Amino acid sequence: MITLSGIGAAPGVAIGPIVRHTVDLPPLPDAAGSPTEEHARLDVALNAMAARLVRLGELVTVAGGEEAAEIFEAHFMFLEDDEFAGAARRRLDARGTSAERAVQITVEDLAGEFEGLGDEYFAQRAMDIRDIGAQLIRLLLGLEPGGLEGITEPSIIVAEDLTPSETVTIPPGVALGFCTELGSPTSHTAILARSMGIPAVVGVGVAAIESGSRVALDGETGTVWVDPDDETVARLRGVIDQNARIRSAAGAKATLPATSIDGVTVEVGANIGGGPEAERSVAVGADGVGLYRTEFLFIDRGRAPDEDEQFEAYRAVFAAMGTRPVVLRTLDVGGDKEVPGVVLGHELNPFLGKRGIRLTLDEPEMSRTQLRAVLRAAVGANLKLMFPMVATVAEIIGARQAVVDAAASLVVDGIEHQTDYEVGIMIEVPAAAVMADVLARHVDFFSIGTNDLTQYTLAVDRTNASVAYMADAFHPAVLRLIASVIQAGHEAGKWVGMCGELAGDPLAAPVLLGLGLDEWSMNPPAIPLVKERVRSLSAVDCRTVASRCLASESAAAVREILTRV
Repeated sequence: MITLSGIGAAPGVAIGPIVRHTVDLPPLPDAAGSPTEEHARLDVALNAMAARLVRLGELVTVAGGEEAAEIFEAHFMFLEDDEFAGAARRRLDARGTSAERAVQITVEDLAGEFEGLGDEYFAQRAMDIRDIGAQLIRLLLGLEPGGLEGITEPSIIVAEDLTPSETVTIPPGVALGFCTELGSPTSHTAILARSMGIPAVVGVGVAAIESGSRVALDGETGTVWVDPDDETVARLRGVIDQNARIRSAAGAKATLPATSIDGVTVEVGANIGGGPEAERSVAVGADGVGLYRTEFLFIDRGRAPDEDEQFEAYRAVFAAMGTRPVVLRTLDVGGDKEVPGVVLGHELNPFLGKRGIRLTLDEPEMSRTQLRAVLRAAVGANLKLMFPMVATVAEIIGARQAVVDAAASLVVDGIEHQTDYEVGIMIEVPAAAVMADVLARHVDFFSIGTNDLTQYTLAVDRTNASVAYMADAFHPAVLRLIASVIQAGHEAGKWVGMCGELAGDPLAAPVLLGLGLDEWSMNPPAIPLVKERVRSLSAVDCRTVASRCLASESAAAVREILTRV
């Protein structure tokens, strides 16, 4: 038995035979047709590629992971960007080369530029471009775009790295685990593995894993055992069986309330991006929607959706949820996610720039169109409007006035609309958390976005692999901010929710229950497990646990406390 150490990228334990995955493109043709013929071939491949990305995005959306869905949104944007498709077309005109060669040269130039920046984020963008390019070239050659569809036996997939398109095309139940040499906890392989519920370890010297080997891996600790001995296999199978029993028991009771053993009930909602996800979330026990990400309607398209198109999309979600609450987040784009019709310009740090509520208030017509559509679609529904990236009272006042103005315009037009709704904000900015007692006077609820709150509190870019490990929402500093927000909300008589990843982590359940969090929202697959975890806890006991966590010195110390609950 050989024991290897890597980085845990997606939790869970797996044992099985390996499939070693490599990618080799066939030789590219030197001969080329006329420029007109090559342009036509490239256009056909680009259209086929666009359709494929839509299908891949739909596959990912089933899992309900925002980060996972954004991967293919970025791919679509690259595909349509003039620096990619336009550059390839210009090379056809300038060099008289084949479409395959034009794509290859374009990919190498763009990917090389990104890799030369020496940053993990841009290195991942380079991988995106290479992934798109490889699929396009295969389409041009008349081959299947590539992927792992051909794997039929349950296996652990060992590779130098896995591209997003390869990862999501694996047939359900076939991938027991991923083991890659490259990657980080923030890489696309890790993000997709987590969204698909597949254990993964990255940063492993896969050369030590010979073909024909059996491998066991722990996606939490990052440990990989090559040809594990019987004792190790028996121990790990015990962990796998225990996890399976927990999932089965949780699934059987998914639709029951999340009520602690001493009678405290919390609402468990779903993070969704549209109607189909809303329907699936109800099936796995969602009490409502705690985060409806409306930005998915706006990105990866040539024009912004008009009022009627938005109305139909929102109505589908409200219809699926019936009388259950729906927390609808207004457009959350800017900087890192662009929207058609809005010129943002280059920003050195888009996460601190014109995004969220800042962009919404600066684009009143865009905001008015969305709010009118929402109010029309929400007739008879349980609507809770939420504005993102809020830091000041002035922004809340501006947001509330925008809602009033949109409603007034509907009255003038004689259009039926919802008049009974709540207005709240996301707490993502430390300033908002610190000023929560003041902000609470102007809102009906808070929802804590722990992903950005953690990033901003700890000054850590979670897309940068060299520091991503520090972006831990279990850090006492983050927990103290969460505690103060909940306290401020409750003192003002307002409910407090959470829609960041922390809410969907069963390990965090004791501290969140102890802090008094009212509503927890997460990716739909996590709902049964979190509900079951809450049912196993005493809220009174968890208050003591929460106090100990707030007094801890590190995220590691907090995790140690919680693993013993």
